Amino acid sequence: MSKRKEANFLCKLTELTDPDSRGFSVKIKRKMTDIFIVRKGDQVFGYENVCPHAQAPLEWNPDQYLDENNEYIVCALHGATFAIEDGECSGGPCNGVGLTHVDLKLLDDKIYI
Repeated sequence: MSKRKEANFLCKLTELTDPDSRGFSVKIKRKMTDIFIVRKGDQVFGYENVCPHAQAPLEWNPDQYLDENNEYIVCALHGATFAIEDGECSGGPCNGVGLTHVDLKLLDDKIYI
């Protein structure tokens, strides 16, 4: 018999404005990992909080992962921009490389990892 893996609750979708982002520390594969989620409309996207170019956290301030127009995820260290929907770098020194995706589940307004 295999053990059923229980999803971890992060927050409610309605706790995030549209668009909005929020960071979390969660256990992934037995290791504490910093992640962030981004709400865009009724969708939510999750990524590890590591710039693929600088190997540094992305946010300017806690929970601030988006540019001033809320159109892209942006790295505070060097200004690289990433698409919200797929994490692909669209500008900056990491062009062609993307963020590490984190699988999320949205059930009854609740976001789980």
